[in-house]
Amino acid sequence: MTPVGVLVVDDQELFRAGVAVIVGAQDGMTVVGQAGDGVDAVRLVDQLAPDVVLMDLRMPEMDGVEATRQIFLPERVARRVKPVRVLVLTTFNLDDRAATAIRHGASGFLLKDTTPRQLADAIRSVHAGNAVLAPTDLTALLEAQFRTPAPIPASYQALTDKERAVFTAVARGLSNAEIAAETFASESTVKTHVGAILRKLALRDRVQIVVFAHEHGLVR
Repeated sequence: MTPVGVLVVDDQELFRAGVAVIVGAQDGMTVVGQAGDGVDAVRLVDQLAPDVVLMDLRMPEMDGVEATRQIFLPERVARRVKPVRVLVLTTFNLDDRAATAIRHGASGFLLKDTTPRQLADAIRSVHAGNAVLAPTDLTALLEAQFRTPAPIPASYQALTDKERAVFTAVARGLSNAEIAAETFASESTVKTHVGAILRKLALRDRVQIVVFAHEHGLVR
């Protein structure tokens, strides 16, 4: 199995090197590069095609929020042969910058004092397309970002009743197994519905379903 390629981005060289050592010691992971600011991060994502980017938020030249936005520009996404996931590293819990980075495409955030095991588990989780953030925390972040819901786009109306039920469950933070139990369907059926939802709404992953739901007032 091909190892998960990780790009480590942080302006503090000592912290960056320590994270690289931790990641490199994990089974099934390899550090493909390191960057000290957002400008280099965007360049190296294009050059090295990592699977997961560990992104610091507060950096000189270009911060992690803007770097995340540029990484997920449609023209850049269209050129990739495989998806890239961004996992934000921050010193502050429920940081507004982390919320903005998630809106731009990040898959969640971790505090910098996380354990090596939690870091490794988080990398595997975002690589699989999942969020790394408790549903209640994600809801708190996004509710503050979207106080006035945007109009519901026509693409949402194209979802079937079953797809809308799965959409709502994903937006609540449920896993495929939990959704399967709630809807009396198999996990493979739920996975198929999730894939259809992502395709119809032109979204990248489950995290963006949660963002879409809050942006348009589709979940409480």
